[in-house]
Amino acid sequence: METPAESFTRDEFSLTRWRSGDGPAAAAAVSGSGAHLADWVPWAVGGYPDESAADFLRLTHENWETGRAYEWAIRVGGSLAGGVGVMTREGGVEIGYWLAREFTGRGLVTRAVALLVSDAFARGAGYVEIKHDEANVRSGAVPDRLGFSVVRKEPAEEGVHPPACAGVKQVWRKEKP
Repeated sequence: METPAESFTRDEFSLTRWRSGDGPAAAAAVSGSGAHLADWVPWAVGGYPDESAADFLRLTHENWETGRAYEWAIRVGGSLAGGVGVMTREGGVEIGYWLAREFTGRGLVTRAVALLVSDAFARGAGYVEIKHDEANVRSGAVPDRLGFSVVRKEPAEEGVHPPACAGVKQVWRKEKP
C-alpha cells in the first residue's frame, strides 16, 4: 500500500501527522480526560505523563517511517481533540481512535474514520477492521454507523485491563467495495 497523506482537512477538523512538539498537548489531553479514557485504554490508566507522550511520538514516527502504522492528531481549531491511527495488517488495515472528553458527541471520530476508510481502500487495502472492548458501546457506535459488521470476538491482550472493560474485544470489519 502507498503511504497516506500527512494531513487531511474536513469541515471543522483536521488530521495531521503527529509532530515531535505535540507531546505536552497530548499529555494534557489524555490526562485531562481522566476516567473517560482510562476506563477503556490501558495506556491512560494511572495518568499520562510527558514521558509517555514523548515515547508515543517516537514510536509513531518510527511506525510511519517503516509503514507499520500511520497516526494523526485530530485537531479542532487550534486544539488537540484526540488521535486516530491506521495499522497495516496482512491484506488490510486496522483503525484505532480516541477523543479527549470535551470533544465527544460531535461525530468527529465517525467522520475521521470514514475519511480514513475511504483513503485506505483507495490506497489498496482489501478490508478495514476496528476493535474495541465489547463493553465500550460508544466506541462500537462508530463502525456500526459506518456500515461495518461484527465478524468475531477475541480475548483482550494480556496485561493491564482498564476498569470498565469486559476483557473481550469485539472485531468489526468492512470489505473493500
